[in-house]
Amino acid sequence: MSEIKYCKIHHNAPLASPEKFSQAEAEKAKAFHSTFDEYCVTPLAKLTNLAAALGVKDFYVKDESYRFGLNAFKALGGTYCVGKCVEEHKAAGDNSQLTFVTATDGNHGRGIAWAATKQGHKSVVYMPHGSAQERLDNIKKAGAEASITDMNYDDAVRFANSQAEKYGWIMVQDTAWEGYEKYPTWIMQGYTTMALEAAQQLGGVKPTHVFLQAGVGAMSGAVTGFLASYYGADKPKIVIVEPDAADCIYQTSKANDGKLHPVGGALSTIMAGLACGEPCTIGWEMIRDYADYSVSMPDWVAAKGMRVLGNPLPGDDKVISGESGAASAGFAVTLLKSKDLAAFKEELGLDENSVILCFSTEGDTDQKNYRDIVWDGKYPSIE
Repeated sequence: MSEIKYCKIHHNAPLASPEKFSQAEAEKAKAFHSTFDEYCVTPLAKLTNLAAALGVKDFYVKDESYRFGLNAFKALGGTYCVGKCVEEHKAAGDNSQLTFVTATDGNHGRGIAWAATKQGHKSVVYMPHGSAQERLDNIKKAGAEASITDMNYDDAVRFANSQAEKYGWIMVQDTAWEGYEKYPTWIMQGYTTMALEAAQQLGGVKPTHVFLQAGVGAMSGAVTGFLASYYGADKPKIVIVEPDAADCIYQTSKANDGKLHPVGGALSTIMAGLACGEPCTIGWEMIRDYADYSVSMPDWVAAKGMRVLGNPLPGDDKVISGESGAASAGFAVTLLKSKDLAAFKEELGLDENSVILCFSTEGDTDQKNYRDIVWDGKYPSIE
């Protein structure tokens, strides 16, 4: 179990305000999303029998495979950002057709393409080397001009930005850096619709532990900020999980030196949506100040999550969750079952009174790989 690494995230004052991801901001995003005919509140699966088997009180999974018919949560950010951009241009008297450009491992680009097409605009999408053909095809079907490059994710982001500058396109990326923060903030605020729905679906039940997967840290940062604002001093413990081949949040958390610590190379992992080597500055602020632990884990943990969610105990709901979607639930299950992680489980205070919340951020967006893992046992557990 030495492959799984974790560290505590130290909160050094002063803390950044989480109010840009508050309930009030989430309500605005949700109101915008509800204007789409395709909008519906996605299911919150209550896995009662899994919880009993793992020795906790409740285990909830927010199932984003139903989002807008796109099989992933990412369009929440894309639609909101594109909508705000269009509104801004119209307010300035510009009613021309806009072109949005982005880099993506799959889901984000599909969301941007869908959002741009729905609102009468164009989109151009660049994908990193090794991206699945199915994901490329789905982006093209959503209306974008799209291609797979020979670059890794972070280099594809830089290339997309250079094309935006060259052609006057609008760069819409959930990766933020100095001087590029407005659009990523809008994207992240769009993601809070998902968190607000979950909080409302839970009703009077408060989660004690929330597990969130991170790529650049935009989704996890937005949800962390929402939880910090929504629950205040009663905030649940938040654990951020990443693939060990692209663990920039873990490396930054571990260093605890006030600097971001990017991860380079091929970023090779089955968790394609999390294969990002450079943290989002805005997301990192929320994680740094309000999340509690950071985890770096091998691919088999996500594969385990896919199998557990896709093959539920009798009476529990089935959740079709892809490689990135199942990362958080896979780690939560592994943590609760593994003797080698007993010390971490105790440190987190996980016991029979614990209520766990995870977000399955995508369905089977690469159906062949999903079947290879769930049917044929690819990436078996090595506990």
